[in-house]
Amino acid sequence: MALTTEEVYDKLKEVYDPEIPVNVVDLGLIYNVEVEDGDVHVEMTLTAQGCGMGPYIAQQAEWTVAELDDVEDVEVDVVFDPPWNPEMITEDGKRLLGID
Repeated sequence: MALTTEEVYDKLKEVYDPEIPVNVVDLGLIYNVEVEDGDVHVEMTLTAQGCGMGPYIAQQAEWTVAELDDVEDVEVDVVFDPPWNPEMITEDGKRLLGID
């Protein structure tokens, strides 16, 4: 069975911004996931462009996705367009943060 984008998104829920107790998917930091023949491309952002934890979070995303079966290569690009804003947080993320 081929790797799916849903499996990648599920795996990315194991990656957290160390400063916020919510995973990168529910924070709305994952903009796009593409899977083709075992190659995974993730486009993500950060809560702030100058976030010092950015390289760490991107590396954690790459390593976590690489753990999935059938993954040959992982590329994680950090982008800032469109800029992240709190409205991108999922309903699950808002519940975890106590935001209604």
